[in-house]
Amino acid sequence: MNCPEAMTQIYDLANTTTHSSSHNSQQSRTPAQNAELIREVGLKCISFNGIPRTINTLGAFHASLPTSVQSQLSQRNPTRDFTSSNLEARKRDGLALWDSVYLGFERKLLNKLAQSHPDLPVHILNGHYANLLSNPPEHAQRWQESEENENGNGIEPVGRVLTSLVAIACLRAQTGVGPQVVSHVFGLRKAYEHGDAHAEGEKPVEGGEWLASDDGNIWMLESVDRLVHAIGGGEGTTFAPGIRPKL
Repeated sequence: MNCPEAMTQIYDLANTTTHSSSHNSQQSRTPAQNAELIREVGLKCISFNGIPRTINTLGAFHASLPTSVQSQLSQRNPTRDFTSSNLEARKRDGLALWDSVYLGFERKLLNKLAQSHPDLPVHILNGHYANLLSNPPEHAQRWQESEENENGNGIEPVGRVLTSLVAIACLRAQTGVGPQVVSHVFGLRKAYEHGDAHAEGEKPVEGGEWLASDDGNIWMLESVDRLVHAIGGGEGTTFAPGIRPKL
């Protein structure tokens, strides 16, 4: 929805929810940990909303954080650089994620994309699924270290299930991309049907299995629609503000 301040409101809500649920160890999170997770989600939105919106949103989000939280965010070296030692492994990670999401149609879809442009599947796989949407192995290790050290704040992996939820939310709010919404809804369902949601290194997502059900799918899509209406004031998407069809 191109509404950077909404991310800060989500952050404030997450901190309130965390505080009220502190008795539940699974939900006991620090403000810095919430910020790390939210900005990882924001980064992955590049694949669905584009680079400019993500630049604006992440910039506004960081500027809105208290300096005490800003100082706790990870400032380590970038984790998604391709190197001569990790290139082939990261490409395999991207293809594995693609296969998981589009299982049953994975090669047919790549061939169809290549008909549109031979480099289209290359860019989607290597520039997005390998380099961004799949997580570098060190993310899980850093998060584990962070959880073991109550003062630590690692990069929380936005895993298989959360990545599908990000895709569905972005695409549903965007409108006009119905086939992609449907694909990622089925991708979410496949995460549980084929066990990828419980693979090694995946963090359990509370309510995730229900979200992957018929009722959960409907609730999720309707919830996004309500948010779009609230943020957009009933005007709908902002991907082409001021431009309305003549008919």
